[in-house]
Amino acid sequence: MARVLHIEDDPRNRLLVRKLLAADGHEVIDAEDGLEGVRLAQSTMPDLILVDMNIPGLDGYEVALRLRGEHQLDRVPIIAITAEGDRETSLVVGCDGFIQKPIDASQFCERVAGYLAGRRELPAELSSNHRLRAQSGRIVVHLEEKVAELSAANARLREMERLRREFYRNISHELATPMTPIVGYIRMLIDEELGSIAPAQSKALRAMDDCVQRLRSTLDNLVDVTALEMGKIKFFYRSYDFAKLVQAALNSTESLREGHKQVVVAAIPSDPMLAYGDSDKLIRAVGHVLDNASKFTADNGAIGVAVYVHADGYELVVADDGPGIREGYEERVFDPFFQVDGSPTRTQGGVGLGLAIARGVARGLGGDISLTRGAVIDGRTFSGARVSLRVAKNAHQVVQS
Repeated sequence: MARVLHIEDDPRNRLLVRKLLAADGHEVIDAEDGLEGVRLAQSTMPDLILVDMNIPGLDGYEVALRLRGEHQLDRVPIIAITAEGDRETSLVVGCDGFIQKPIDASQFCERVAGYLAGRRELPAELSSNHRLRAQSGRIVVHLEEKVAELSAANARLREMERLRREFYRNISHELATPMTPIVGYIRMLIDEELGSIAPAQSKALRAMDDCVQRLRSTLDNLVDVTALEMGKIKFFYRSYDFAKLVQAALNSTESLREGHKQVVVAAIPSDPMLAYGDSDKLIRAVGHVLDNASKFTADNGAIGVAVYVHADGYELVVADDGPGIREGYEERVFDPFFQVDGSPTRTQGGVGLGLAIARGVARGLGGDISLTRGAVIDGRTFSGARVSLRVAKNAHQVVQS
C-alpha cells in the first residue's frame, strides 16, 4: 500500500481519485490548494504526489518547482493530472508523469502503479529551455499579481486600523461628555447637596455611582489606549517617590482584593526611591497591573508585590497564584483589546486594555513591561503570572535622548 497525496480543488475529482486508489489498497491524502499541498507533502512524506496544474494558491507548476527544492522529496514522483496543463512544461518544471483529464478509470490505477514502480517520463530536450523560460515568466507574473493583491489588502488593513483608532477616539469623547454631569449630579445627590434623601434612595444612588465609576474608568482606558496608539499621549514630568507610588496604588486597589479575601505579600523598601516622570499615569499603570493580578487569583489567594532598585531605574514585580499565562501569549496580552478568553462567558471582566496601557506608560517613562511565570517574593513562591514593570529614574532624560 502506498501513501498518495492528491492536490486538487475540485471535490468531485478528489472523490473519484480517492475511490479508485482506495479500492486498489492505497492511502489517499487530500489537499485543496497548492499551499496546503506543499505543507502536507513536507509533513506526511507521501510515496507519490498527484497535482492538478490549475489550482488556487500556488498552481501545479509552482508546486512542482517548490517540492523539487525539498531534499527529502527529491525522489518522490510528482504526477501532473490536469485538463488544461501542458505535458512538456509539466515535465520541465519537475513532474515525472502526465495524466490527462478526464481520467480513464479503467487504466488509472495501473498508471499510478507504474509511477510507483519507477516509471518516469522525460521532456523533449530541444524545447526544455524554451518552455522553462516561458513557465518562469508565467510564475513571475503570478507572483507579481499576488504581491499586488497583498499590497492592496495591506493598505486596506492600514486604513481600517486608522478608522478604528479614530472611532475609539470619537466614541470615547462622545460618551465622556455626557458622563461628566452624570457623575457630578449623582455625587451631589449622595452628599445631599440638593436636599435630603431617604436611606433606600441613598443605597440606590451609591449603586448607581459604582456603575458610573466603572463606566468612566472604561472610557478613560479607551482614551488612553487610543492616545498611545496614535502617539499623541502627553507625559507631564515631576519628581515622585517610586516606593510611595506603589504603596498608593496598593491602597487604591485594596477594595477589589478585599472583595475576594486576597492578601498581599509585599517587599517594598522603606528608603526613598526618588524618580522623575509622570506619576499620575504611572500610578494608573501600576493599578492596572494589580487589578490584573487580582482578577486571575482565586478567592483567599495571595498576590506578591516587590520593588527593586537598579542602576538606572526601578522595577515593580507583581506575581499571583493564578493559572499563569498560556504558552505563546506572553506578548499578545499587551495588545489592546486582546484577551486569552474573549468570550461573553469569561470569568474575568474588563475589555483587555489594562496591560496595553501599562506597557505604553512604561515605555513612555523609559522602561518596559514583560510577563513570565513564577516568582519568589519575601520567601513565598508564586506559581502564576509574573509581571515586571520597569521605569527609568529620570524618564525625561531617557526619552529625550
